[in-house]
Amino acid sequence: MENLVGYKLFKNIYYGKRVLITGHTGFKGSWLAFWLKLMGAEVIGYSLESPTQPNHFSLLNLDIVHLIGDILDEEKLDVAFKTHNPEIVFHLAAQPLVRQSFNDPILTYKTNVIGTLNVFEACRKTPSVKVIINVTSDKCYLNKEWIWGYRESDEMGGYDLYSSSKGCSEILTQSYRNSFFNFETFQDHGVSLASVRAGNVIGGGDWAQDRLIPDIVRAISQNQVVYLRNPKAVRPWQHVLEPLSGYLLLASELSTGKNEYADGWNFGPSDGDAITVEDVVKSIKNNWADLKYEIKSIVNQPHEATQLKLDCSKAVSLLLWKPIWNSKKTFNITTEWYKKYYLENKILTRENIFNFINDAIDNNTIWTK
Repeated sequence: MENLVGYKLFKNIYYGKRVLITGHTGFKGSWLAFWLKLMGAEVIGYSLESPTQPNHFSLLNLDIVHLIGDILDEEKLDVAFKTHNPEIVFHLAAQPLVRQSFNDPILTYKTNVIGTLNVFEACRKTPSVKVIINVTSDKCYLNKEWIWGYRESDEMGGYDLYSSSKGCSEILTQSYRNSFFNFETFQDHGVSLASVRAGNVIGGGDWAQDRLIPDIVRAISQNQVVYLRNPKAVRPWQHVLEPLSGYLLLASELSTGKNEYADGWNFGPSDGDAITVEDVVKSIKNNWADLKYEIKSIVNQPHEATQLKLDCSKAVSLLLWKPIWNSKKTFNITTEWYKKYYLENKILTRENIFNFINDAIDNNTIWTK
């Protein structure tokens, strides 16, 4: 199997590294697991079964340590860490849906806050762990419907339960770092804990409920109409590989001793790629004419923000990270992934990763050197 070891991405930090991913059966986690495996990492996944059929993780057929477990199960989580002794941990396991938080607020908070605390505690009990990346959300910020992007220093908050649970996860990360993994006492503990926030992440292999792209491809596959409930909403759309490149870059820098980067970070698209829901749908329709949509006001629907952007100048300035694909290319690539799957029963995940990396090389991106 062709791999990425010869590319020496992220200075080959991940080759032979034991990397544990919580939530590896999810959309973003499965892409991360595949990328890490291609770079020669020893990948350990700990997650619930994927909630959708089909699902990206099963389609990939990855040769990794695949553990089924709940982050709320402290004993099972501790055993996983003790058995496999990871060096780097990416925590992605979560209740990831805004609308679901209205249906089950207790589980949302248990998973996103207490579950995160359980993961942190498992890390603290495991001497091999040196880097922890807690993946939260752009919705962790107190959204004031500003037209400019939120910076890492802006106030945490959230109108809905999902968003506030992610704000709580960020506050927990900061207080846990201050209490146990403080920068000033790094020589005593040797652990770097950071948090990362991405925009509206899209790409092939996402079939979650109440997400725009999965809703669209399901409707196309069933010859149904897509109803847009909030067509003017602006979101920071980006391909899933964009924030993952940021997470991997940050963890690699922390692994090489830059523990001053143990902080919160935004990884989002360029400002011009924060566009409306309706523009997204029009872009997809240009590539897949079978799409049919209507704008339909739905009464008594849960609250949804209208404006949401991220300011990523910190990552650009300090990490020298930058996005690779603009929104047009992102939607083209994503649409093509689903078309190949539904019309030819092929998946383009590997091709997407190699194309992304080659474009990053052409753009002289820091993590390809």
